[in-house]
Amino acid sequence: MQKLANKVAVVTGGSTGIGLATAKRLASEGAYVFITGRRQAELDKAKAAIGPDVTMVQGDISTLEDLERLYKTVSSQKGGIDILVANAGMVEISDTANATPEHFDKTFDTNARGTFFTVQKAFPLLNDNAAIVVVSTVAAQKGFPSNVAYGASKAAVRSYVRAWAAELKGRNIRANAVSPGIIDTTILNAQFKTPEEVEGVKSYLASITPLGRIGKPEDVANAIFFLASPESSYITGVDIPVDGGFLDL
Repeated sequence: MQKLANKVAVVTGGSTGIGLATAKRLASEGAYVFITGRRQAELDKAKAAIGPDVTMVQGDISTLEDLERLYKTVSSQKGGIDILVANAGMVEISDTANATPEHFDKTFDTNARGTFFTVQKAFPLLNDNAAIVVVSTVAAQKGFPSNVAYGASKAAVRSYVRAWAAELKGRNIRANAVSPGIIDTTILNAQFKTPEEVEGVKSYLASITPLGRIGKPEDVANAIFFLASPESSYITGVDIPVDGGFLDL
């Protein structure tokens, strides 16, 4: 039996990586899914992978007009939202000494500001008993020299979840976060210069992770599905690490 039959879900950044794996998982459980992404070609590929129960809306969460267009589309087609997965984000490597104002602003505009308005602008469409899941990162809790602005921007979204859980409790709307560890996505690969460097870093990170491997997008999608489903009906305001034990090192 499909656990999300007749539910409407929105997944930002749903064309690749964790977002795509999440959209596929939600659709497989019966949800109708709206996905966003900045690149139309990737959205077209995602639609083919997800199946018929999906609508694509091209856009960038750091642009308020794009968010408004997304929710106008959802409202006109389905009327309301049962599951909102605020997944879209960006990573740009820099330590503190070399960070520019442009780097800082770009990081916070997408990860902190974009996520905030992704959820705020969805408020009028959220059905009672809806579930909000935001994607943070273990870098918000564990310091990495090259992820200073990124980790801080994702710490902000963890803070949002606590406030939204309190604000929306009267409508039984739950808000939770997941914090992925090292996940095998194109975002991870893009942080390194050569395929050899990528594989070397992945091998090292797998060796220092208690479960002995880096994660797959589906690992995170499974946790998001749990938080979006009735099986987590008594869970709100929490952050679940999906990291193979990496935070415990």
